[in-house]
Amino acid sequence: MPEPQKFPTARIALVGDRSPSVRSHTRIPGLLEALARRDQLILDAYWIPTPDAESPGALDGFDAVWLVPGSPYRSEEGALAAVRTAREQGIPFLGTCAGFQHALLEFARNVCGRSGAAHAENRPEAEDLLIVPLACSLVGHEGAVEVGPGSLAERVLGAERTVERYHCAYGADPACPDVLRTHGMHFSGVDEAGDVRIAELPDHPFFLATLFQPELAGDGRRPHPIIRAWAFASAERAARRSGAALR
Repeated sequence: MPEPQKFPTARIALVGDRSPSVRSHTRIPGLLEALARRDQLILDAYWIPTPDAESPGALDGFDAVWLVPGSPYRSEEGALAAVRTAREQGIPFLGTCAGFQHALLEFARNVCGRSGAAHAENRPEAEDLLIVPLACSLVGHEGAVEVGPGSLAERVLGAERTVERYHCAYGADPACPDVLRTHGMHFSGVDEAGDVRIAELPDHPFFLATLFQPELAGDGRRPHPIIRAWAFASAERAARRSGAALR
C-alpha cells in the first residue's frame, strides 16, 4: 500500500511566463514530483502568467508563491504585485534569479520609497537603476556563496558556504543594499567579492530570494534544500488554513 500523505495539500502559485525554452521551467514539475515522493509533500501547482498576476486577488487562496526565472517578464507590474502580495500577506515566498531581482525592486519601491527604482533590462535609460548588468555574466556559471550565520538561509542550507548555479546577467547595484537593509531586508548571502546573492525578510514567515537558481542543482531528482524548505513552509500554511497539524 502507498504511504499515507503526511501533510495537507498546499496550493502554490508559480508566477512567471512559462516556456519550454526556459530550463528552470522544465525542471520544476520533476522537483514537485520528487517532493511528493521523498517527503510526502503534495503541492498543487498553478502557473500564473505575469499579466494575470496584475489582477487584484490573483493570488488569493495560495499557500506559497514562487516567482520563477524567465525575464524579461511579460508584465513587470505583475511580477512586482506577486512579490508584494506574498510580502504583505505573510505567504511563503521564493524568488530565484529574476525573482530575486524583482523582490529587491518591489521592496525598494514600496518599502524604501524609491518609486523610480528600475531594472536595467526593462528600463536601461532610468535614472535610479537598482538592478544592473553584472560586471561578468553568470549565465551557465557556478560560484561560491558565503552564508550569514543565524540567517534563514543558513538554517535551511545547514552550512555557511555553498556552491550554486547561475543563469543570469543582472544583479543588485552594489550601492543598493544599505538602503534596503535600513528598511529591514537582510542580505544573508554574498559571493567571494561581497556582492549580494541571497536576500530575506527576518520578520516574514518565509521570504527568501536568491540570484542563483536552486532548481538547477544536481540532476533534478533531489530538491535543493531551499526549495524543500519553501515547500514545507507552504505545507505549514496549508495546515493552519485547514486547522490540521503537521505530524
